[in-house]
Amino acid sequence: MSTYKDTYTKSIADPQDFWKEQAGAVSWYREPEEILRSEGDRWEWYRGATLNTAYQCLDRHVERGLGEKTALIYDSPVTGTVTHYSYAALLDKVSRFAGALTSLGVEKGDRVIIYMPMVPQTAVAMLACARIGAVHSVVFGGFAARELAIRIDDARPKLIITANFGIEIDKIVPYHPMVFKAVDEAEHKPQHIISYNRPGLQETPPSYFLDFEELEARSQPVPCTEVASSDPLYVLYTSGTTGKPKGIVRDNGGHAVALHYSMKYVYALNPDDVFWAASDVGWVVGHSYIVYGPLMMGATGILYEGKPVRTPDAGAFWRVIEQHRVNVFFTAPTAIRAIRKEDPEAQLFRRYDVSSLRLLFLAGERCDVATLQWAEELLQRPVIDHWWQTESGWPMLANMAGLELSPVKPGSSARPVCGYDIRILREDGTEAVAGEAGYLAIKLPLPPGCLQTLWQNHTRFVNGYLTRFPGYYFTGDGGYADEEGYFYITGRVDDIINVAGHRLSTAEMEEIVAAHPAVAECAVIGVHDDLKGEVPLAFVILKDGIEADPAVLEQEILQSIRRDIGPVAALKKVLFVKRLPKTRSGKILRNIMRAIMNHTAYTIPGTIEDVQVLSEIAALA
Repeated sequence: MSTYKDTYTKSIADPQDFWKEQAGAVSWYREPEEILRSEGDRWEWYRGATLNTAYQCLDRHVERGLGEKTALIYDSPVTGTVTHYSYAALLDKVSRFAGALTSLGVEKGDRVIIYMPMVPQTAVAMLACARIGAVHSVVFGGFAARELAIRIDDARPKLIITANFGIEIDKIVPYHPMVFKAVDEAEHKPQHIISYNRPGLQETPPSYFLDFEELEARSQPVPCTEVASSDPLYVLYTSGTTGKPKGIVRDNGGHAVALHYSMKYVYALNPDDVFWAASDVGWVVGHSYIVYGPLMMGATGILYEGKPVRTPDAGAFWRVIEQHRVNVFFTAPTAIRAIRKEDPEAQLFRRYDVSSLRLLFLAGERCDVATLQWAEELLQRPVIDHWWQTESGWPMLANMAGLELSPVKPGSSARPVCGYDIRILREDGTEAVAGEAGYLAIKLPLPPGCLQTLWQNHTRFVNGYLTRFPGYYFTGDGGYADEEGYFYITGRVDDIINVAGHRLSTAEMEEIVAAHPAVAECAVIGVHDDLKGEVPLAFVILKDGIEADPAVLEQEILQSIRRDIGPVAALKKVLFVKRLPKTRSGKILRNIMRAIMNHTAYTIPGTIEDVQVLSEIAALA
């Protein structure tokens, strides 16, 4: 087996040869004529090649005699349902629903918006779009009508696929009213709306809503449509600084190669393994590692409709791992923090047998050292913090467990994944030395699978990602690398605050606050100060069962910051709260918290998990 160093060096020195070799894992209809064509701010991988992503995920495995193998396990603690789908059964459902879409006039290149909960029909809809060359755009089920309307007008879908409701722990979230309002607000009007009408809600859908299951049952299966490598597979919207979401475009060919590569060499997954990404298909993790990645490998994936806690308790994840014999698990640090908060002594954990688990991967929100070490001590297995973005679609920094499992350094997202030429740059674009903080940037061109443009807006792509440092993709994150090439992410560059002329990282302060034994989770932001410009303010959630005097805890936390960083970083105050405002993917909305505490205007994002939390924060301002 090649070592990480040798393989990474080859991927950077000769990317065309390296990615030509990796393309061998894909079943192409027509082989690439050119591995990479790069001209200025545009580049294309696997020019001239054709394929079909749904074929990669389903047909080819059935053709190899693996039709009876379990492809997808639907585990829904909120409904008490566990269902197994074989590759043959999933192929039948996908090909029939693809036939339904075709009968409604959906053609190659048409867009389809999918606004659904975490149910198997969502994956079927995505794969059916891929089968006929339609471009799906999944919008997180339950997003506000205004956010859905914005995406309708940008993507201009031929139809919308939805459901009658989603389930959020202990409440029903009706989707139809939000779809009505969104379509009414949008200038573009889709031709059809299809609804999966799950049982449990006493509502008669409008007569013009087509029934998902009826369409699937009466439609004839259709074969895969041959698409170009560069044709878009999906558009996934992510937050933009202007308030208008950015449509990240994912191609078919580069995406297939990248996911095959990452499954094998980053996640160390074998085709006989069970892989679980505890995320949502509304996010990029759900696209790459719930629906597409495990199926491309011919492995078994899990689609989980539940939470890390309260469905029914903080032992939920360990139950899933035991019941389905999960081998590789991927979740967000915020999920581990939630479990730790409610089960700090791991009493629930000890009820379950998790011996099948080999690796735990964490990403989505910066992982503090205390959380990583708690998970390591609990599981007695490698816990790998890795880093990537919606834009990349697959990991950029990781401990590549399938290539060479290197020592874990708490606080570090490890080293660049093969194909990513990652640098730390100074303000003037020169390269920083080891240990020197700067801006994370990636030398162009980006490897296969990454975005190459934004939907219908290449100018915004160039201005937003390629202009800050010419010749590089600017990630928007800051960090530094050590002498051994391990990278440390210090957070978004706008999370750096200026205290009396000193540039300080709020992420570093959060590490120190989180290390206090009473702290379950925290966030540090900068607030305006007439004398110093900005001063740090900490929000702290305590572990369950902690009954210490808040004033004493505050002093202990203040002293730890002064001790570890210095008096210049003195916290203004520690505010103890029950919860923090987060997106549904677990990212803490620090910019919104900062605006609230500074009494400045802000826009409530459609991605927020619970808008009521903002009122609780505002009461402290």
